[in-house]
Amino acid sequence: MRSLVRTHLARFAATAAFAVLPLAAHAQANSIVVASTTSTEQSGLFGHILPQFTQASGIEVKVVALGTGQALDVGRRGDADVVFVHDAAAEQKFVDEGHGIEHRKVMYNDFVLVGPKDDPAGTRGKDITAALQKLAAANGNFVSRGDKSGTHAAELRYWKAAGVEDKGTGYKECGCGMGPALNMAASSSAYVLADRGTWLSFKNRADLAVLVEGDTRLFNQYGVMVVNPERHPHVKTAEARKFVEWVVSPAGQDAIASYRIEGEQLFFPNAGQ
Repeated sequence: MRSLVRTHLARFAATAAFAVLPLAAHAQANSIVVASTTSTEQSGLFGHILPQFTQASGIEVKVVALGTGQALDVGRRGDADVVFVHDAAAEQKFVDEGHGIEHRKVMYNDFVLVGPKDDPAGTRGKDITAALQKLAAANGNFVSRGDKSGTHAAELRYWKAAGVEDKGTGYKECGCGMGPALNMAASSSAYVLADRGTWLSFKNRADLAVLVEGDTRLFNQYGVMVVNPERHPHVKTAEARKFVEWVVSPAGQDAIASYRIEGEQLFFPNAGQ
């Protein structure tokens, strides 16, 4: 009797396994991994636009939020289907090396120099290079992300443009995302370069304020691309392409433009430019 029961149980388990496997495979096929910069996640943009993409396509999106350099490395390893970042030079290198295809502009915002409201280093103004020169001369406290992110790459470009090699004794690298860097700056009354989107969504501002903005060099472009399936055959190319096509479509661009905090727009779509 027990033997007969075991046989029936074994047959039921096998049947159940075959019934479940296609469903699991189907669920897995209807999701993609997007490696992206921390600003798209921490600003709340993805929380706003991704449910709209999922509703339109039936494809779930799993986000790996890292600095741009790390996100591109995730793509190089084939551990993502899409890369959505903001470092034009690094993105072009990624494509030129054969790691990415269908590279598209998506949106832009800008960087801002944030610091203590009383601005002890006297940086306030429109010229980012002049501000950094004053900051270095004053040995002002500055928190650098130091994480090979798009923001970190931009920061290093601005220091170089300012002709500053010795950034002063107050310069510290945190090796962290934008949110933690802002928290460190808030707790130590330090300066920090931030993308405006994350700054607008940041709640723990303490005595921090935007001190430098409006310099054309602070322009911050975001791009998106599919990880090359010729390098990584397991990439979900069809689903990844649907994401890229949606985010640059009128529906995706409208979703980006509609994301606001206290009435202020965080990102400006420019896929058609």
